[in-house]
Amino acid sequence: MESNKTALIVGASRGLGMALAQEFLLRGWSVVGTVREGKRTGLHELAEASDGRLEVEHLDITSPAQIEALKARLEGRRFALLFVNAGITNPRHETIGEVSTDDFVRVMVTNALSPLRVVERLADNVLPEGTIGVMSSGQGSVADNETGGFEVYRASKAALNTLMRSYAARGGAKRTLLLMAPGWVKTDMGGPEARFTIEEVIPRIAETIIAQEGKRGLQYLDRFGKAVRW
Repeated sequence: MESNKTALIVGASRGLGMALAQEFLLRGWSVVGTVREGKRTGLHELAEASDGRLEVEHLDITSPAQIEALKARLEGRRFALLFVNAGITNPRHETIGEVSTDDFVRVMVTNALSPLRVVERLADNVLPEGTIGVMSSGQGSVADNETGGFEVYRASKAALNTLMRSYAARGGAKRTLLLMAPGWVKTDMGGPEARFTIEEVIPRIAETIIAQEGKRGLQYLDRFGKAVRW
């Protein structure tokens, strides 16, 4: 599949982010993927085999200074897609009464605050007809929370969803905005008990992202393109 489009994927060192970068390469896109500084990752190996269509940039999304530095390095560049994938979790059975304040803050800053900082600062690098997407989760649905568990992670993704909705409400909805719920996937973060493999999930996520092109406003979707309840 041929394409001359370029995606900026934030948080692409491993797991879903790296797989998404690879999927867009397979679809003919060029990709800029970010990793944290300090070690070689699978994304570097993917870049070496990409014939120059994959660039690796460095970013810790929890560092405002690093976001500003990336913004400066990308000056003048425009992307058809900005997708923020970075995220962390804590032990799934740890309740809100058990989690330490430091761990609560760490998850919230990484999963909710930092992705929106990236969106705010890099939105101007996205084409007017382009797409801004963030990796959310079905766990972020307040309406669908009927089993409990994953309390801090759920809260962080619900906060992420709310912040994206606020961003859309104050003007961001002039372009396509997506919150993607991939399902419970076997990754380092999802763990071996997860229901789906990366290979099952990522092509559908890419298809859904591409299918929403030009549909302005914010949508909260699963990998099949079905709306998730807020």
